[in-house]
Amino acid sequence: MSAQMDDALQTLVVESRELLQNMEEALLLLEQTPDDAEAVNAIFRAAHTIKGSAGLFSLDHVVAFTHVAESVLDRVRDHRLGMSPALGGLLLEVCDQLGRLIDGVAARQAPDDALSARSDAIAARLQTYLDAPSAAPAEPDFSDVDWPDGNDLAPPSAVPVRGNDSVTSGMWHISLRSGPNLLRDGMDPLSILHYLGTFGQIVSLELILGDIPPLSVIDPESCYIGYELSFASETDQASIDGAFDFVREDSVVRLIPPYGPLADYRALFADMPEGRLLLGRMLVRCGSLTEDELAQALETQGRMGPDSVGSSPAPLLGEVLVAQQLVDKPTVDAALERQQQVKATAAGEATLIRVDAAKLDQLINLVGELIIAGAGAQLVARRLKVPDLVERTSVLARLVEDVRDSALTLRMVQIGATFSRFRRVVRDVAAELGKEIQLDIRGGETELDKTVVEKIGDPLTHIVRNALDHGIEPADVRLARGKPRQGRLSLNAYHESGSIVIEVSDDGGGLRKERILQKAVERGLVSEGQALSDKEIFGLVFEPGFSTATQVSNLSGRGVGMDVVKRNILALRGTVDLDSVEGQGTTVRLRLPLTLAIIDGFLIGAGNASYVVPLEQVLECIELPEADKPEQGASYLNLRGEVLPFVRLRDLFDIPGEAPRRENVVVVQYAGERAGLVVDQLFGEFQTVIKPLGKVFSHIRCIGGSTILGSGDVALILDVPGLVRQVTERQPVSRQLPSTLSPV
Repeated sequence: MSAQMDDALQTLVVESRELLQNMEEALLLLEQTPDDAEAVNAIFRAAHTIKGSAGLFSLDHVVAFTHVAESVLDRVRDHRLGMSPALGGLLLEVCDQLGRLIDGVAARQAPDDALSARSDAIAARLQTYLDAPSAAPAEPDFSDVDWPDGNDLAPPSAVPVRGNDSVTSGMWHISLRSGPNLLRDGMDPLSILHYLGTFGQIVSLELILGDIPPLSVIDPESCYIGYELSFASETDQASIDGAFDFVREDSVVRLIPPYGPLADYRALFADMPEGRLLLGRMLVRCGSLTEDELAQALETQGRMGPDSVGSSPAPLLGEVLVAQQLVDKPTVDAALERQQQVKATAAGEATLIRVDAAKLDQLINLVGELIIAGAGAQLVARRLKVPDLVERTSVLARLVEDVRDSALTLRMVQIGATFSRFRRVVRDVAAELGKEIQLDIRGGETELDKTVVEKIGDPLTHIVRNALDHGIEPADVRLARGKPRQGRLSLNAYHESGSIVIEVSDDGGGLRKERILQKAVERGLVSEGQALSDKEIFGLVFEPGFSTATQVSNLSGRGVGMDVVKRNILALRGTVDLDSVEGQGTTVRLRLPLTLAIIDGFLIGAGNASYVVPLEQVLECIELPEADKPEQGASYLNLRGEVLPFVRLRDLFDIPGEAPRRENVVVVQYAGERAGLVVDQLFGEFQTVIKPLGKVFSHIRCIGGSTILGSGDVALILDVPGLVRQVTERQPVSRQLPSTLSPV
């Protein structure tokens, strides 16, 4: 396979997966609103596009499987088949199976026997809906129509009834004039013919070769051919039209239905560049027109003007058609308006491009190195004290910051797509457990880094499944407790203090603190009679192997998972906590950084070492005069009448040397808790490129990463959540301040 075709196949895989996701969301929506015609159309379009794309690459196993599903969807769309829960569940299985087939295409693997057998089994179940009596009116009888020799197909089942101005041919007529870039775009005119053959028969074909230049000047990468063909098929116009989706933008395609009006053929003569008589003889040889019908078309066409009509602008051609009473004016106006809408849509789509995620990551890495190099240049400029150089490096730093913000924006995605995937999880798990559960989604427009989104999928899935299994009660239990029959699970996301907060809430039975404590004592996690706060009790749920479930299900209950959730969230420099009220419900709250690559930091110093605090988590900085310093043994300050626990970085990291006479306190906040960091120096804001710590240092507490300063030195990035947690939990502080402690 050529590199160009390989790229085209990768595009098919990516787009098919997106279409399957859209198809699944529309099916889940359709379960709530069975009469939503737009959802049905969206499902049909997704299946139709996947089938058409697969046909262009001769993926016959995908085409054959999708064709059966598309036929069922066509019946639903035409109201000949009603959407039922059973059919909705079957179509969701179709989505899953198509996903497996596309995965095989991506891996360049032919379907094995098991996969093929599964496709056949699902297709057989779909066929039962096609074999069922249809609610549509009886189809017209075309048995007396004289079909061309050699045609063994049945007449089309969805063609219009012949009118007085209709041709006698019961076949579709297709005209194609290939654009010059068709081959460069990875398309092949022969692949289109091959795809058409999967759901019909090409009865006759005439090649258009008049545009081929002499061999001395021919461009081997350009496409010059076209064709006129007659096509016998039972499928609908949308399916045939979809065969040309990938070439329509650069080519000219015309489709005339069986028993089509002569006006369509007259318009075809006007649109195509060939002479009317030459093109007409081709249509006669194809069997699309008889000699008499051609004569009628050419007679009327002759009154319309010379062959140059074919090159007239669309508005002028419309006026001619109206003048000859071939088409009414409202139809022409509607067609022109639709043409303008298509052009506007195409122009809008042209502004969007698909970028490989690896290339985007490389861009972010380069921007990070640019920030470090820019900081070094600024440092040298200040050391040399050359005014012009300082000014130029300041401008450069501002531009680098703008580039950084723009680059990071490219990686920001909305979390709504991740939330929407849980509709299927909730549906399937609720059906398996026999519960009635509604999923509410809020804050789907909240944006965060693509890397963060990819890594929270598994933790969120476990939390959701745990809430469905152990949190929300069965319907009879809920009714006995005075609750609504249907349980409610909520997913919410919002920004807070430079972080994103994701909440998973349920209105189930909540957690029993006494049972958690009992299990913790049995496992030796806490001592008998030890006093713990509610937050500490609920935190025991995240201990490895901890579970209060009395029964083990195939979903949860073995005590494996919540500790993994916490470990994965901590690896993302985030935190997880849990709130619960017995009998009312539980909320699991995840706090995550917006990005894992580059942040605005605040540079501080203690001894000879430098540290960085995320700027969003810094509330204020206070100079601590010598007279107001607390005793060395104290661990809190009086900050304007409020208790502020603090920690000295010198003590925390065992930094040698004497503290300076003037110390500073950096007040930080995370998850509503505040703490103070006593440091030696304040250096100010600093663009921080986050470098992960190696495995050797991954166990160090209160350190979340490292960065490189402009001087080339390494500065450690402080883990503010860990610091706040350590400071506030190390020595619980009474809210009553000693009278001897002066306010700062």
